Amino acid sequence: MAEFYTQIKWIHVCAVLSSGGLLFLRGLAAHLGAGWTMAWPLRWLSYTIDTVLFTAALLLVTIVHQYPFVHAWLTVKVLMLAVYIVLGSLALKRGTTRRIRVACWVAALVVYLFIISVARTHDPLGVLHDPSALDLRARPLIHAPAF
Repeated sequence: MAEFYTQIKWIHVCAVLSSGGLLFLRGLAAHLGAGWTMAWPLRWLSYTIDTVLFTAALLLVTIVHQYPFVHAWLTVKVLMLAVYIVLGSLALKRGTTRRIRVACWVAALVVYLFIISVARTHDPLGVLHDPSALDLRARPLIHAPAF
C-alpha cells in the first residue's frame, strides 16, 4: 500500500481543502441569509467529503505507522477535529442566535487552519511553534514520505 502514498495523500489534501471550503461557503451564505445552505445535497456532499477524508487519513496512518494517542501531533489533530465538527454544527444549524452562529463559524475556520498547521509541522503546537506552517511557498503541500 505504501506505493500509493502520494495518491492517497493528494486525496486527503483535496478532501481537507474541500471540507474547509464547503464550510466557509455554507457559513458565509447562511450568514448572508441564503436558505440553501442546509439543503440535503450539500449535507450529503459534506458527509461524503468527510468520509473520503477519514478513509484517506486511516490509510495514511497505516502507511506511515504514526497513530493518534501515540504521536502527539496526530492526537491534537483528532481532538481539534472534534472541536471543528462541533463548532461547524453550531455555526450552520445548532447555534441559537446569529451572534453565536457567526462566532462559531469564525472559530471553526480558525480551528481548521490550526489543524492544517499541525499537519504541516507534525508538531502539536502547529503554527504556534512554527509561524511559517501555513506558508505554501516555504512548505509544499506534498513531500516524500519518511518510512
